[in-house]
Amino acid sequence: MSAVESAAGAVRANRFRNTASVIDRTRTHFQRAHQRGLMAVYGRSMEGRTVWLTRGDRRGDTVIDYVRCCYLGLDNHPAIVAGAVAAIEEYGSLHWSCARTRLNFGLIGNLEDMLSQLFGARVIAYSTVMIANMGALPIIASGHLTEGQRPVMVFDHLAHASLAFHKPVVAEETQVETIPHNDLDALEQICRKHPIVAYVCDGVYSMGGFAPIEGLLQLQEKYGLFLYIDDAHGISLFGENGEGFARSQLPRELGERTIVAASLAKGFGASGGMLMLGTAYQEELFRSYSIPHAFSASPNVAAVGAAIASAEIHRTSELKVRQGQLVERIAIFDELIETDQRGAPLPIRMVKVGDEFAAIDFAERLLDDGFYTSVTFFPTVARGHAGIRICLTASHNLSNLERLCSRIESYQPVFTTA
Repeated sequence: MSAVESAAGAVRANRFRNTASVIDRTRTHFQRAHQRGLMAVYGRSMEGRTVWLTRGDRRGDTVIDYVRCCYLGLDNHPAIVAGAVAAIEEYGSLHWSCARTRLNFGLIGNLEDMLSQLFGARVIAYSTVMIANMGALPIIASGHLTEGQRPVMVFDHLAHASLAFHKPVVAEETQVETIPHNDLDALEQICRKHPIVAYVCDGVYSMGGFAPIEGLLQLQEKYGLFLYIDDAHGISLFGENGEGFARSQLPRELGERTIVAASLAKGFGASGGMLMLGTAYQEELFRSYSIPHAFSASPNVAAVGAAIASAEIHRTSELKVRQGQLVERIAIFDELIETDQRGAPLPIRMVKVGDEFAAIDFAERLLDDGFYTSVTFFPTVARGHAGIRICLTASHNLSNLERLCSRIESYQPVFTTA
C-alpha cells in the first residue's frame, strides 16, 4: 500500500469514529464526576423515586432520583415486578442460549402479538434499543427495503449514540451523510440529488427537543423518503395506547417507508427494545437477517414477563392517569425554572451551566441536598455547553419537585458560566 493510500485509509477510518480524541478531551471531566460521586452510583430503589445508596462515601444516604428515564413511574409498579417473577416461575428458566432463528420462548411471541395490537404495527422485541438499531440499519442500507436501490443514509447531527455508533458499518453498505439538527432544508436538498434517501433520527431527543414529524412526512410524500425514527424517549407518553411521540403522529398504516424503534425500558417501565414495522416483507427480512436474530438471543424471560404486564397496564385507564400526572409535573417545573425546553410536552429538561467543571460542582451541590441529577458534558453535549439534565416522572412527589426547583434557582447564578 502506498503512503497516499495509507493516508486515505486513515481518513476513512476516522470519518465516523473518534474514540481516542473523545477520551483525550473528556477524561478529566469523567474522572472529576466519578470522584464527586456523580457517576457509577449504586443503590436500591425504594418507594416512588427514592433511592437508597449502597456504596461509596454517601452509602446509607437516600436521594430523590431525577436520572432514570421511566417517565410514567412504571419501573416500580407491583404488577410489572410480579410479571417478571411469574414468567420465570412458569418457564423455569431465565434465558435460552440460542439464536432467535432457532428456538424462542413462547412468551416472547405473546408479547410481540400484544405490542403489535397496541401500536398498530408488526412488532419485533429485542433485548435493547441499541441492539434493535444494530440489526435494522444495515438492512436498510442494503437497499432491500427500497426496491433494490441502496439509499443515501442521512443521520441527524444529534441522533443518539445508539444510532450514530453504527455509521461505520452502514458506510460499508452505502453513502452516509450527517446534517444539522432538524434541518429539513438540508434533508430536502439531499432528496433532490439522490433517488433514494433514508433519514435516521430520534423521535424525542435525550437532551430535549423532538423531530419535526409533520415536515418529515411531507418530504416522504414528495420524495419517497424512508424514515427510521428511534422514539426510545417518547414511547408510552403519547397516544391512546401509549404508542409514543412518533407513532401517534404517523398514518394508521406505517407502510413500507417508515420504521419506528422504541424502548420497553423507559416510559414503558419494563426492559428491552422493539421495532415497529409496516410490512410482512420487512418482518421476514428482519427475522432472518437482523444480526440479533441470527447471532444472538431474545430478551430474557423475566424481561418478557415484565413487558407483558406493562402492555396490560397500557390497555387500562391507568395509562391516561399516569400521562396526566406527568403533564402536571412538567407544568410545575416549567413554571418555576426557565429552560430551552419550557413549554414542550416532554419530560426532559436541561439546565444550562456552560463550563464542565462548574456543571459537576452544581450537580454535586444538588446531590448533597438529596437530589441525584445527571451532569452532562461533551461528548453527550457540545463542549462548553455542559449542564444538568432533569428527567421528570409521573411519580415524583410534588413537594420534592418544588424543593428541587428552589435549589436550582438558588444555585444557578453561582455556577452558570454560559
